[in-house]
Amino acid sequence: MSAIEDISNESVDVKEDIEFDVEAEDHLEDEFVDPTRYMFYRDRKEWADLEPVPQDDGPNPVVKIAYSEKFSDVYDYFRALLKNDERSERALALTADAIELNAANYTVWHYRRVLLQALAKDLREEMRYITAIIEEQPKNYQVWHHRRMVVEWMNDPSEELEFIADILSQDAKNYHAWQHRQWVIQEYKLWDNELVFVENLLEEDVRNNSSWNQRHFVISHTTGFSDPAVQEREIQYCLTQIKKAPHNESAWNYLKGMLPDRGLSSQPGLLEKVLELKETHCSPYLLAFLFDCYEDALENGNQNAIEEEQKETLRRALEICELLAQEKDTVRKEYWLFLGRSLKSKYGTSGPSGEPLADNPEPSAPTSGPQDMN
Repeated sequence: MSAIEDISNESVDVKEDIEFDVEAEDHLEDEFVDPTRYMFYRDRKEWADLEPVPQDDGPNPVVKIAYSEKFSDVYDYFRALLKNDERSERALALTADAIELNAANYTVWHYRRVLLQALAKDLREEMRYITAIIEEQPKNYQVWHHRRMVVEWMNDPSEELEFIADILSQDAKNYHAWQHRQWVIQEYKLWDNELVFVENLLEEDVRNNSSWNQRHFVISHTTGFSDPAVQEREIQYCLTQIKKAPHNESAWNYLKGMLPDRGLSSQPGLLEKVLELKETHCSPYLLAFLFDCYEDALENGNQNAIEEEQKETLRRALEICELLAQEKDTVRKEYWLFLGRSLKSKYGTSGPSGEPLADNPEPSAPTSGPQDMN
């Protein structure tokens, strides 16, 4: 055989091998499905028995939402499952896809809970699933509610406080986390060490109103505030925190809110402590608290108090109003002038220097309500 014939035969063999490889590759492509590529439910053989239910926006939708093709596909089949009240493993798997697309859909979460119970699923596994979602979406109402339901079913809150603390370490003012924490603590009587937890958060951020609120919540549901020892402890704690941040409204709100109903002026030694603090840590909130104390003394003070004492209390209250209106809280000037006129009309006729506090002797409503200074 000549060399030319050998080369020719080799070329034919190579061509046949290439054609075989192409055919084999085409066959493999027909059989292989890329697991990372999303396959629509409408293309899945195991879902062929289910007729999808499209979104019904009515005949003339005002603002039609431009759903993605994947979103429409998943939710069309979700509605079909819901319509048939199907309780199966495939239905549970589909809810995970639906939640991935919209974790705020309450109906999906409700249906998932129905499936969890119907299929007797492992709730520990569900807790791991919920944890992962909350870590990605920590301010989602629906997932927190779902977690609460699962905790109730298990009757086991052992992981909750640590988990919530971790979420709060990322955002110490997460309303959803605090709400869940209060429910867990109250439902399962987990009050021990909660005050220490709150104090640690306040050490990190004394302006965290959520932590102040939690402190009030804990004490209200445990010792209460009626015990004089608790009152003294909390007053001293507040004054210490106020020194760190005199312009922090949260501490002043807590101080006012924790005192008993009998009035601010009746608390032994409180007025003197605040007046002492005024010399070194004065703020609009401190002055407003002083005004409340003086107003309370006028309204609820001893009826047999001598007239001069009442006049002195009124003078101090009006002096505070004028200081706030003219210097310390000018944003709310009209508000303080209104309070001064009202107090003067009820208990006296002159301002701190014997002159009217404002041109108008009659009290009238301020042009705008108090504004938040924060």
